Parts: sequence; C-alpha cells; structure tokens
Amino acid sequence: MTDTLWLEVDGLTVDVLTGIYSEETHLPQPLRISVRARLVMADHYDPATPLSASKNYMNLKFAATEGLPKDVHFVLIESVADHIIDTLFLQDDKVEEVEVKIVKLAIAEDGEEIGITMRRARK
Repeated sequence: MTDTLWLEVDGLTVDVLTGIYSEETHLPQPLRISVRARLVMADHYDPATPLSASKNYMNLKFAATEGLPKDVHFVLIESVADHIIDTLFLQDDKVEEVEVKIVKLAIAEDGEEIGITMRRARK
C-alpha cells in the first residue's frame, strides 16, 4: 500500500451563481462544497516539519469560496468543481489529485443530498 496524505475541508456553504433553469440564473444559490487534495508526501513529519512540507488547509477553503468569481454564472456545478480543481493545481505542484463534492442545497426537499463528486489527478 502506498502512503498518502489527503488535506480536507468539508461542508462549506457557498453562494454561487449557477443553474440552468430561469429561476436559478439570476441569484446565487447555496452549495455545500467539500474539497480533498492528495499531496506529495514527505518521507517523515517530525514536530519541527515546516508548513512548506505540506499545504495550508486555508488554501482549499479559499479555492472553494473567495477563489470562485462572484460575477461568473456557472451553468453546471461541474464547472464550479473544475474551477476549484484548476485553482488548487495552479497553486501548488505538490497537489497530485483533487476531489470536490458539491451538493445543491436549494433543490433538496427532505434533506437528501443532490449533487456531484468530481475527482481529477494532475496530468
């Protein structure tokens, strides 16, 4: 088994301009976004290992919140996930793979989770 390191940010609620129906296209709607990033792992992490040997969790949060343009209408939530993945790949060469889960909160009727999970490895 290969050693792996995943950084995770789960359950962010972010208002994003997205959707295909007329009632969705004028106002941002709430999405629940979770992001996982697999990193190149150091051989060992001792107590004095600097942050440069890993990645700041806040970078994942930024990519899924402030990193999303507020004035762009994302027709599909797949394109929201793609934007988050591209942002993380551009930020840091140590990011090998990213998984983004997006749940459309506005269409849930009984608390179900309706959305997508997209995973992409660096090419």
